[in-house]
Amino acid sequence: MRLLVVEDEPRMSCLLRRGFAENGYAVDVAANGADALWLATEAHFDAVVLDVMLPDMDGFVVCRSLREAGCWAPVLMLTAKDSVDDRVRGLDAGADDYVLKPFSFAELSARVRALLRRGAQIRPAVLQVGDLRLDPALHQAWRGDEEIKLSPKETALLDLFMRHPDEVVTRTQILERVWDFAFDGLSNVVDQYVSYLRKKIDKPFRRDDLQTVRGVGYRLTSSSS
Repeated sequence: MRLLVVEDEPRMSCLLRRGFAENGYAVDVAANGADALWLATEAHFDAVVLDVMLPDMDGFVVCRSLREAGCWAPVLMLTAKDSVDDRVRGLDAGADDYVLKPFSFAELSARVRALLRRGAQIRPAVLQVGDLRLDPALHQAWRGDEEIKLSPKETALLDLFMRHPDEVVTRTQILERVWDFAFDGLSNVVDQYVSYLRKKIDKPFRRDDLQTVRGVGYRLTSSSS
């Protein structure tokens, strides 16, 4: 197993390299974000241990850039900031786990082993179908270079369609994943919100990508024409 450790503090970097090497891992170390991005895109790593505070760019930017570059190795972020907002920001950037400094190396090693068992899975921070893009964490969408303003519910609905491109998503599946259990499933709210969404992602661009499959549900096609 090969790990990439991104840490700019020399003493901490040395401790992490030695600790993981003693556990049988091959370890490469980067002292800044630029080197980390270069290494991660030039070689295969089974996991990345990434410090948040780096001299050139923060770990959130590095993590998001890795995901945008198609690097899906599990990422564990290290930080001295005990802030919920920071943890949320890291997870939204595509990180898989979060460990606060100071930490026990035994716990850190156990968390890395857990990530390695999970393996690399494609989970982009920004979803893309054709020329339609969505950042679920930031609630931002684009058709080509033009930004589209969506409500929270419209964002959730588009997120569902974009995770299942060219697949028929039934009204029942939409209700189960976008609305809560207290919702009245007999209303036509799904059709209303699909209509709202079409008016934003299709109609202004003369597109018909969000299609109705009569008697079943809806399908978002991946056509980029």
